Amino acid sequence: MSDADDAVRVWLVERTYSDDEQNMIILTYATTDGERYFRKERALTSFTDVRDTTAAVDVDPDNLGTVDDPDEREAYAAEASRMAETHDPDDVI
Repeated sequence: MSDADDAVRVWLVERTYSDDEQNMIILTYATTDGERYFRKERALTSFTDVRDTTAAVDVDPDNLGTVDDPDEREAYAAEASRMAETHDPDDVI
C-alpha cells in the first residue's frame, strides 16, 4: 500500500468455512456502513498454526469490494457497527 493514510478500517462481520476446499476459513470484514467489504481466506494447516483474527483490519481501498445486495449491506453494517462499538481494532476474536 502506498500510503497508510488511505487505508480503510473494516470490521469482522462473518467467519465461514469453505465448501470448496477442506480446512479453509473465509473471514469477511466490512465498513460500518456495510457498503464495502474485504475477504481474507486462510488455510487451517494445523492446530499449532497460530494466526490471530482481529476485530478489524486496515485495508487498501483498491482491495475492497462493493456490497450490492441491500439485505447483506444492512447485515454487514449492523455487525460491523456492533464490532466497532464493543471491540478495539486489535482485539483477538
